[in-house]
Amino acid sequence: MNVHQSLPVPAWLRQIVSRLPSWPPSLVAAQALNRLWWPLVDGETQKALSGRVVELCVDDLGLVFRLMAGPRGLVPASGGQPVVLRLKASAPIYWRLLQGRDDPDTLFFDRLMVMEGDTEFGLLLKNTLDAVGPPRWPTGGKASRSAGAHHAAS
Repeated sequence: MNVHQSLPVPAWLRQIVSRLPSWPPSLVAAQALNRLWWPLVDGETQKALSGRVVELCVDDLGLVFRLMAGPRGLVPASGGQPVVLRLKASAPIYWRLLQGRDDPDTLFFDRLMVMEGDTEFGLLLKNTLDAVGPPRWPTGGKASRSAGAHHAAS
């Protein structure tokens, strides 16, 4: 699949999905990221990322994930909390990021992923993604902490 393409989701289905509550998919995303990615982020960076809502919009599917980091990891954020940072991309772009096939800089500079909101917070998140790398998919062993993760906040 060409990375510039969206998934072939009919407009009527995208409209239905976009009206559904974001809490259930946000809970699933939070649990997955807490297991695969959050433990790789050093404690100082976890604190710096905490308390603010990030919204991930999967444009071609009409899905919205609202996440907030806290003392125990990522949790779904309620609709009433203000969004500090919004990322927008198609499902194939998020998938490439999760697989480590593309780095965040490339996606932003090629305008395949759009960032809106607090630029400083967005840069911290992007640097964290760069330092930690993609989530460590289960291979039977425990994921090891990335040595470069503590540099994400600088």
